[in-house]
Amino acid sequence: MTDEQVFGALREVVDPEIGANIVDLGLVYNVDIRGNDVRIAMTMTTRACPLHEYISETARAAVRRCLPEAERVDVEIVWEPPWSPAMMSAEAKRQLGWSS
Repeated sequence: MTDEQVFGALREVVDPEIGANIVDLGLVYNVDIRGNDVRIAMTMTTRACPLHEYISETARAAVRRCLPEAERVDVEIVWEPPWSPAMMSAEAKRQLGWSS
């Protein structure tokens, strides 16, 4: 199991309010793999996001579905550094019509 595989699984998780995946939105800050345990540090676009539990659980489920060898998948919501649109990938910006 690699970071790349975990990020691939997380790309299947779409923020339902924005319509782009959480990796391209820049919400996933870190993936830490130790043996068969995965820890994901991620944020939300705002502290007031009503979907943080839904997105966290969907992220856990996506990793478990794509990487059945993952025994434990923990998602930690962090607020530092604060998210900003500058963290979005070019693909997410294009998808949202923000291309320059």
